[in-house]
Amino acid sequence: MTEHKQAINRAVLVGLSAHCLTARENADESTMEELEDLLETAGGRCVGAVLQSRDTPDPRTFIGEGKVAEVKELVANGGADMVIFDNALSPSQQRVLSEELGVQVLDRSALILDIFAQRARTKEGRLQVELAQYQYLLPRLLGMWTHLERQEGAIGTRGPGETQLETDRRHIRRKISKLKEELEEVRRVRGVQRERRIKNEVPVVAIVGYTNAGKSTLLNKLTGAEIPANNRLFDTLDTTTRTLEISDTCTVLLSDTVGFIRKLPHHLVEAFKATLEELSYADLLLHVIDVSNPEWREQAEVVDRLIQELGAAETPRIEVFNKCDRYTGDIVPHGADIASISAKTGEGLDHLLEMIGQRLDTGSCRVVLHLPYDQGGQLDVLYRDAKVERVEYGETVEVTAVLPPILLGRMKDYIVDGWTPPKEFWEE
Repeated sequence: MTEHKQAINRAVLVGLSAHCLTARENADESTMEELEDLLETAGGRCVGAVLQSRDTPDPRTFIGEGKVAEVKELVANGGADMVIFDNALSPSQQRVLSEELGVQVLDRSALILDIFAQRARTKEGRLQVELAQYQYLLPRLLGMWTHLERQEGAIGTRGPGETQLETDRRHIRRKISKLKEELEEVRRVRGVQRERRIKNEVPVVAIVGYTNAGKSTLLNKLTGAEIPANNRLFDTLDTTTRTLEISDTCTVLLSDTVGFIRKLPHHLVEAFKATLEELSYADLLLHVIDVSNPEWREQAEVVDRLIQELGAAETPRIEVFNKCDRYTGDIVPHGADIASISAKTGEGLDHLLEMIGQRLDTGSCRVVLHLPYDQGGQLDVLYRDAKVERVEYGETVEVTAVLPPILLGRMKDYIVDGWTPPKEFWEE
């Protein structure tokens, strides 16, 4: 049997820049290039592009009848089977354009949702993407019933068409409600895990950044996680958490998160909050910035906005300027909360680890304790609230452990090495 390869979608890309739209809503050459990258990530190919400027979007076709005719000609000449807009389209505009152009019409949000659907691997990731897709689809259902509209008034089409549309709407609303319940359970489980981490005093460091900035490469380099790190957008959707030993007395949990991008669909941000809320509970954020990209400032602003939207604006942050080995400017960015690194070559990683340690050092100490046998209860305390590394039984119970500051004072009478109590501990 011969295998059939999936046909590659050929698309014409369209963008509009209008005076009445905000900078985030508008299209420009940069966002159009990014749209082409997204199309390639989804497995498609660009066969033509149109970037138009006008005062206001056309209410019916968004780009006006003249441009629609131009796009239709590009579709025919390029053998395109879809048209993708860099701007957000209303459900009615999407429906009208699809009828006028004779091919499927998507906007940037739909394309990003398709990529996420391809990439989600874990159950949680798939739940989040499915929820976002249904929320995007619900207001667009009417456009799927245009075949009934064309037969308007025909016997047998009036009632059933409307009934089926309402049935579909109810079905999708039920699915949305069920998915939200399942994601709420995910959030509850995360909350329990988070409480356990807080109880054990394990700091959490979350890696954030624009898509393809090198977050997974950094996690791999620091922890040996071996996550696939490819040069493509949204390569990582499912959060990965690994343990990282910063020093003898400082261990953290390092979490990779989904990459951000301009014009990230609102439904997607909402759906991924079960994952992204980890940012607001993190003790430290590593904002990875691809300094080799000429537009790194704009990309960093996008990430900053989303961090604020997710309630993590007050979380301490280190700006990690990645790919400094490919930086073409005069001076690599530097400062108190800035680390310049190359996750690929390892350059600057020692300094980054030092910075993380300085910010998360809890004052813990590795000490040796001699516990009398009649103080066995203290050993239980150490196992519960400290990091016990070695226990030997001799004349006394000799314990080597890493103690948090709160335990150092309580255990001062048994500590024989590794810590000298300050003067105030001995004062009455």
